[in-house]
Amino acid sequence: LHLVLRLRGGGKVHGSLARAGKVRGQTPKVNKDDDLKKAVTGRAKKRWQYKRRFVNADPNAGKKIGPNNQQARLEREAAEEAAREKAEALKAEAEAAKVVATE
Repeated sequence: LHLVLRLRGGGKVHGSLARAGKVRGQTPKVNKDDDLKKAVTGRAKKRWQYKRRFVNADPNAGKKIGPNNQQARLEREAAEEAAREKAEALKAEAEAAKVVATE
């Protein structure tokens, strides 16, 4: 038994060649940016990470605080306010000593 099935229409699947390149022709031309730097990879990337994490790192920075951690944010703001008040007190004390010295 030999069964042959043929599709009607001659097997046209992708349309006529008159529409070839339609999308590319409609797309607006955008010029390439010349000033983009290539991303650092391999040994150079590891060197960059080491310098950022250990060489240039601030030893007093501590752990990074996420944007949703309200408790840590409030604690940090309170510590900054206390440091600011201490600096103002030292400044006022220095000015008072300066006035006494000029008299």
